[in-house]
Amino acid sequence: MGMRPSKVTESADQNRSEHAPSPGPAEQDSLRAGLKNRHLSMIAIGGIIGAGLFVGSGAGIAKAGPGIIVSYVVAGLLVVLVMRMLGEMAAADPSSGSFSTYADRALGRWAGFSIGWLYWWFWVVVLAVEATAAATILTGWVPAVPQWTWALIVMVLLTATNLASVGSYGEFEFWFAGIKVVAITIFIVIAGLAVLGLLPGSETSGASNLTAHGGFLPNGPGAILSGMLLVVFSFMGSEIVTLAAGESAHPEKMVRRATNSVIWRIGTFYLGSIALVVMLVPWNSKDVVAKGPYVATLDQLGIPHAGTIMDVIVVTAVLSCLNSGLYTASRMAFSLGRRGDAPKAFSQVNKRGVPATAIWSSVAFGFVAVIFNYTSPDAVFQFLLNSSGAVALFVWLVICFSQLRMRRVIERDMPERHTVRMWFFPYLTYATIALMLFVIGYMFYDDEGREQMVMSVVVAAIVLVLGILLQRRQSQRGSDEAGERESSGSETSAAES
Repeated sequence: MGMRPSKVTESADQNRSEHAPSPGPAEQDSLRAGLKNRHLSMIAIGGIIGAGLFVGSGAGIAKAGPGIIVSYVVAGLLVVLVMRMLGEMAAADPSSGSFSTYADRALGRWAGFSIGWLYWWFWVVVLAVEATAAATILTGWVPAVPQWTWALIVMVLLTATNLASVGSYGEFEFWFAGIKVVAITIFIVIAGLAVLGLLPGSETSGASNLTAHGGFLPNGPGAILSGMLLVVFSFMGSEIVTLAAGESAHPEKMVRRATNSVIWRIGTFYLGSIALVVMLVPWNSKDVVAKGPYVATLDQLGIPHAGTIMDVIVVTAVLSCLNSGLYTASRMAFSLGRRGDAPKAFSQVNKRGVPATAIWSSVAFGFVAVIFNYTSPDAVFQFLLNSSGAVALFVWLVICFSQLRMRRVIERDMPERHTVRMWFFPYLTYATIALMLFVIGYMFYDDEGREQMVMSVVVAAIVLVLGILLQRRQSQRGSDEAGERESSGSETSAAES
């Protein structure tokens, strides 16, 4: 199932340590295929629905007004295109390292090392953020239990779930994602009926709020980009299915199905629901930010106990994100360990086929970050947040550049596996790269995005330097070993003669 390296990467592959086997069949034999088709299907459908949609989208609406719809369209388009590129590579060669593995082969070891560790960094910080968010809501329900205790409980619970087996992760995620999907579907139905004037007991109807409060772009066209910066990171997680596919019985089939469905998933759950929100609630309503756009909409429609209902759904979304974040971080650490880019212990699995050391290492950093969130929220924890904020864009860029090179490798070495193809290659790939570079450039210009981008670039630069040094060290070691073998062979020949 593994790809033969392209000519571009052959020399780098030859210089790899003998103790760093390349990913492929061995990697998938080590990780037990415990995810069922229904698990992968629900992970693909619900993976993009996070707490950021239910709560964080309010800040985007307040920033861009009804124009936030355009922000979601542009961000959603980026995700669709990037997922198509990733799907092309993952369907041909499923791997627990996903885009990090492909970057390693297509661009060089430095790229796989850098993007793999940055992605791990992103998710372990997310663990702390989501654990704190869940604890805040649960403390509101049961004030007698301290907030830090709730954070500890949810972290321990989901750590145990991931340690039990990959099937346990899949089962939990199946139900978590199922609740999110049902909730957002019910919301769309109710809000849709209200817009059409068909919701009993509701006097709200039509789409007048799209233009009634300062127009469709009340804060100017530039607000579309500012809003996009707030929403683009809520799409992070759509790539998880390509990592999880490596632990399923039919990875190529599941990757192909997930990739093909990403358009309607984003169109329905994100664009559809956000459009209904700005149709039914004035964008400048204080409740949009204070309560969250979905609670504000349900309150507007007279739905009783809307806040409590949404709290339950948000907790579910947070636990889902925690569950997937721990799974994703540990599998990326496992893949890095397999390639010799992380401690070897990360690549070891227990009797249940679970990379326990990688899981414990990931959750340990998450626990430390949770502690910083309570002891130093405005300094250390804020640095952690800012330094991981732009990782999504870095990951997407690397996917684009990797796909440019991997396309030729797939066509040459395994044309029978080329079941998912990027549209209008290479033109759409180049266009996607240009759009992302534009967004990154705008973040440096935007007052709110500048600090996040600067800190993320600093951390990325440090990891990149480490990756380049590692590649040079391995290359030098490979050259020395080749020289020793050549010298040994010459001595043997001389002795024989």
